[in-house]
Amino acid sequence: MSQNGSSNSIKIIPLGGLHEIGKNTCVFEYNDEIILLDAGLGFPTNGMHGIQIVLPDTTYLRENRHKIKGMIVTHGHEDHIGGIAFHLKQFDIPVIYGPRLAMSLLQDKLEEAGVSDRTELRTVQPRDMVRVGSSFLVEYIRNTHSMADSYSVAIHTPLGVIIHTGDFKIDHTPVDGETVDFQRLADHGEKGVLCLISDSTNSEVPGFTPSEKSVLPNLDRVFAGAQGRLLVTTFASSVHRVNIILQLAKKHGRSVAILGRSMLNVIAHARKLGYIHCEDDLFVPLNMANKLPDEKVLVLSTGSQGEPMAAMTRIANQQHRQIKIRAGDTVVFSANPIPGNTIAVVNTIDKLMMQGAKVIYGRDKGIHVSGHGSQEDQKLMLALTRPQFFLPVHGEHRMLVKHSETAQSMGVPAENMVIVDNGDVVELTRDSIRIIDKVPSGIELVDSSHSGIVHDRVLKERQQLAEDGIVTIAAALSWTGELIAKPEIHLRGVATSVDRERLEKAIAQTIGLAVTDRWAELTRSLDNLAELDWKRLQGDIETELRRLIRRELQSNPTLVFLLQTPLELPVASPSVGTRRRSSAKVAS
Repeated sequence: MSQNGSSNSIKIIPLGGLHEIGKNTCVFEYNDEIILLDAGLGFPTNGMHGIQIVLPDTTYLRENRHKIKGMIVTHGHEDHIGGIAFHLKQFDIPVIYGPRLAMSLLQDKLEEAGVSDRTELRTVQPRDMVRVGSSFLVEYIRNTHSMADSYSVAIHTPLGVIIHTGDFKIDHTPVDGETVDFQRLADHGEKGVLCLISDSTNSEVPGFTPSEKSVLPNLDRVFAGAQGRLLVTTFASSVHRVNIILQLAKKHGRSVAILGRSMLNVIAHARKLGYIHCEDDLFVPLNMANKLPDEKVLVLSTGSQGEPMAAMTRIANQQHRQIKIRAGDTVVFSANPIPGNTIAVVNTIDKLMMQGAKVIYGRDKGIHVSGHGSQEDQKLMLALTRPQFFLPVHGEHRMLVKHSETAQSMGVPAENMVIVDNGDVVELTRDSIRIIDKVPSGIELVDSSHSGIVHDRVLKERQQLAEDGIVTIAAALSWTGELIAKPEIHLRGVATSVDRERLEKAIAQTIGLAVTDRWAELTRSLDNLAELDWKRLQGDIETELRRLIRRELQSNPTLVFLLQTPLELPVASPSVGTRRRSSAKVAS
């Protein structure tokens, strides 16, 4: 296919969400038109020091910004809408369509980031059809997920219908009563679905994923057995779960204090839109909750994944200003760790227990169910849609492979599906699917400043600082290239048994010898020392010092070398090229 595309094929380019959990972003391109499906964020690994948000590389979108006609959003989870505000700082998106709850949450994000004027938000209802560009007609089909107001989409293209499931499970008894629109899925299956793009998160799990309502009786028993304060943490965006927790709080006569900005935001928007039903007097500020009897208090908190700055993590670390754990407290983790967060979660649980709390957690307690379909849910989706081609997404590599095996068991030929990675360009025609190219597909990192992208060089420096520390050396040279005084040396975070005095002498000698070796070359063609290239000299010295430090310390700390040079030539300017060979001698 040509660079500009072909009227006989559609490009499908996932930029995130494959071989990983998070930052789900997918590009659909036909001729000179691009639409985006979701734009999520991911969370940093332990080695990403200071990083708060991980985004997909959007080089391809920046280079093709003139083709972008709009975005379709499936639901309001952060791994599907959390990157939009950052992307709008780099390129415009003419219009964004999505569910009411997702658009309500997104509006706040865009206003806070100062980019609300870079797009137009439009809300959709079940079975709404929206045209994006001239080539794409998108139909919103209700599904069920852990996030309220969640959809699959049927994308009508000149080549046929592509169904993207979004995040889904088959919940026959959803908390809000909004069931999967089986009829529309089956209608499309009857007429013919060119390609199914489907959520693979639980493809390794047999059976059906239990209904969200199944957690209610188990949480009810936990609440009934709690003698003191109750502290409950879950995903803020799990609106159905939050609704259940608030219903049980009212049933058991507990006032609710909310901790965590995201929890406050989601509850406020969900109540406004009717996805959470409760009275205002159920909620109390934390300072008032601290004055109530323990058995009358429920604290609903963020931090179910052990996030460093989340409320429950700060409580566990005894860093929260308003609440401390005490004996008799019951802490409930109504969430399972997502891949990569297990250590952070168990560390948080340990700290809470050591402070006297009874902590309820684990899959065996029945206080959490997934929002993603298991193998039988996935089979039902395949049976309803009967796709010609299949593309598993949203999951790590083994999950994608397992989902493809499930699809084969449902009659989709192996040659009619591909396992792709982020950045792969999938060409879909009426009678074939294949990978034809690759676009940039790395990551872009954002730290707490949110002022821009943290580049690889900066991250490597942070990793080096964390692993080996930093060595700072300051030296002053005269116009004759001699050390004026002993170099100042500071070691921070450096573990070493090297004799300090011997190290200082070695550093001074290295500086002196480096200057001696470079002086003649640097001054050979100069008429006046005022023209001396001190920066080049500093770089040469720094290279030698780096070698010395690696050799002496047997590690690779970050080196900061500060070279102080004379401001003005002396009245009797020395001749170019003159230099005593004893420059390595350090003035006392």
